[in-house]
Amino acid sequence: MAYKKKTKKTKIQVDSVIAHVKSTFNNTLVAITTLDGNVLLRGSAGQMGFKGARKGTPFAAGQIGTTLAKEMNIMGIKKVEVNLQGPGSGRDSVVRSLQASGLDVQVLRDVTPLPHNGCRPPKKRRV
Repeated sequence: MAYKKKTKKTKIQVDSVIAHVKSTFNNTLVAITTLDGNVLLRGSAGQMGFKGARKGTPFAAGQIGTTLAKEMNIMGIKKVEVNLQGPGSGRDSVVRSLQASGLDVQVLRDVTPLPHNGCRPPKKRRV
């Protein structure tokens, strides 16, 4: 078996990113991507060490935002667009924590999917 030489990772220089926030009743997921859609960083309440019902709290979402913001400052990222999805309570907390850490939040976008007509209802009940 031949020895393979490892290629060195190049440091990505990005100044503007998109933060995709999916907030459900049970958890909050955040993915930081480039404008093309390549994922740079990601975090969730479970990854932060929260378990059970505490994963869906605004406090847990704020903790995700602050840790991701610290990593973004190290990478040199200054501007953030935020896509919010879902009905959970962690939506606002993530945005607040990103702003509090010195990032410039340029756009807040709600991308929650809304049904135009919804699913087909169940058949009529016969008694």
